Order: sequence, then structure tokens, then C-alpha cells
Amino acid sequence: WQIFGAIGFLEFWSELSVSGNKHYMRGGKPGDYPDFVSGPEGIPHPVPFSLYDPFKLSKNMSEEKKESRLRAEINNGRLAMIGILGFLSEQTTAGSVPALTGIVQPYSGEPMAPFTTNVLGAPFGL
Repeated sequence: WQIFGAIGFLEFWSELSVSGNKHYMRGGKPGDYPDFVSGPEGIPHPVPFSLYDPFKLSKNMSEEKKESRLRAEINNGRLAMIGILGFLSEQTTAGSVPALTGIVQPYSGEPMAPFTTNVLGAPFGL
């Protein structure tokens, strides 16, 4: 549940329209998260790092280089999703991904509802 809480917070934070950062449906840039700033415009306690550049290494970088790195980051995320779906496919249907045959253990549960029977829900019949 901690992962779901963290994802929920990040989704909530990305939907905010703070000064200097517009929502992507209102003319902002897709994938641009608001920075974690302290004070009345941000989080009520200090957060030392931002998500994309925690150590401020890109402050002197050109806009073209930032754009190419953003594109590379988006493509890496897409490739990771394709890889996860490849593993899921091989687990549920043996032989569907020939490169993973014999490497991945089969999964006999429901892949799209992994929490149908879990430790937290078992005492309550969930």
C-alpha cells in the first residue's frame, strides 16, 4: 500500500497548477512535474531534491540537450513498459516470448488482478 500511496501523491502533485508550472491540459508541457518547493506555494516542509535533477546538474545545459534527454527518458520508460509486458506475456502464456522461454517461471494467477487473494484481504474473505 505504500507504493500506491506514493503513486497517488505523485499523481496529485502532478495535477497541481502552481506558479511557474501549468497543467499540460492548460498549455503546459507534458511530463513536466512541479518542483517540490517549500513555503506557501508548495509543500509545508522542506524537500531537498527535485525529481528530475536532484543535484542541479542540468542548470547550465542547453535547451536542445535537455529536450534530447527528456526524449531519451520517455523512450526508456516506454521500453521498460514493453519489457514488463514481455515478462507478463511469457509468464501467462508459455512460449509467447521465445527469448524468455525457460527463464521465467509460469504464473497461474490472474495477471490483471494480482491482489484478488492477498495477505491483507484473506482474514476478511476478500
